[in-house]
Amino acid sequence: MISTHILDTSIGSPASNVVITLEKFHDENWTQLGAGSTNSDGRLKFDCPKEKGIYRLNFSIADYFKNQKVESFFMNTPVVFQITNTDRTYHVPLLLNPYGYTTYRGS
Repeated sequence: MISTHILDTSIGSPASNVVITLEKFHDENWTQLGAGSTNSDGRLKFDCPKEKGIYRLNFSIADYFKNQKVESFFMNTPVVFQITNTDRTYHVPLLLNPYGYTTYRGS
């Protein structure tokens, strides 16, 4: 139901081996639903229940840039979003460079 991919816009290539965790907010706490690393195409899909709620993807990007031998500013990029329609899938891409990032709801 929830997938993501990361494009390193500074080199125009997918960001592979980035650790990402998926969490859901419930009863004033975050509960981890899954974790994994992006594949060689920078993609990761989470197999999680189709439930309404508030979710967070945590992209651990510090190690990615360290492995690329590139200085960067951000260590972790949490993206918090709300799911209200469980009839669809959600794709949350991350466009990344060493000093900035952006995201959007994809399809």
